Amino acid sequence: MEVSWYVIHTYSGYENKVKANLERRVESMDMADKIFRVLVPTEEEVEIKNGKRKTVQRKVYPGYVMVEMIMTDDSWYVVRNTPGVTGFVGTSGAGSKPTPLLSNEVRSIMRSMGVDDVKTRFDFTVSEAVRIVDGPFANFVGSIDDIDMTEQKVRVLVSMFGRDTPVELDFEQVEKL
Repeated sequence: MEVSWYVIHTYSGYENKVKANLERRVESMDMADKIFRVLVPTEEEVEIKNGKRKTVQRKVYPGYVMVEMIMTDDSWYVVRNTPGVTGFVGTSGAGSKPTPLLSNEVRSIMRSMGVDDVKTRFDFTVSEAVRIVDGPFANFVGSIDDIDMTEQKVRVLVSMFGRDTPVELDFEQVEKL
């Protein structure tokens, strides 16, 4: 099961209530192993009112909340039926599962919020076979040669022109075979 970020649509102005409701539901329905983080994308803004400077948190995407989760029927049900949630963004039809955000989209949103320490869960081992899912080497298969947990990078040996060539990738760019 893959952990991904999804976007849910809420009633405008209810983002923080939805976040609180969903976090309570995760706890009460014992879904902490499937739904990990709920985030209302915000950024700091300096506001000058009556000659006084004040730093405020402004919602980057009003009406939207991000959820890091493993998409199963149960977790999908819990999120969808949280009070204030109108649905997932990126569903292609009635009853279909939503499309997760791409890793570069998540990194971009996190950086705009000033969160640079976006850690990815990574349970691969050296010499394990993986498929590259993103970037110029997408769909290539190789084996893990090195794992750098601090930089969140992995070196994969890919067979090109009859020899193993090392390729450095982000954790999100590989998947287990």
